[in-house]
Parts: sequence; C-alpha cells; structure tokens
Amino acid sequence: MDLTGAIWHKSTRSSGNGGDCVEVADNLPGVVGVRDSKDPAGPALTFEPATWKAFVEFTKQH
Repeated sequence: MDLTGAIWHKSTRSSGNGGDCVEVADNLPGVVGVRDSKDPAGPALTFEPATWKAFVEFTKQH
C-alpha cells in the first residue's frame, strides 16, 4: 500500500523518552497507517478506518 502523503502523529500513549513509540496516519482516504517511530522507513501496518476505530475503542475499555 502506498502511504505517500501520510501525515504521521505519535501516539499520546507513547513514552516521552524517545522509545517505544507508535505513530498513526489517519489522513488518507480509506486507510489508517501504523508504524514504529524508531524505524520510519520500515514497514507499516494498514487498517480499514472502522477496524482501527474498533481497536482503539477496545483498548480504551481495557
């Protein structure tokens, strides 16, 4: 999947010391990208927006 144009945002749950950070890009139509901020050129996972929303809501409850 081409994520050119993705605007990446660091998770608010990531630690503030520069480690273990997750970045999410939700500005592209029909896809949400997730990557490791320590390896921005590395692989990224992609999800349908509804699937990502369900995951986020689930994690808020647990």
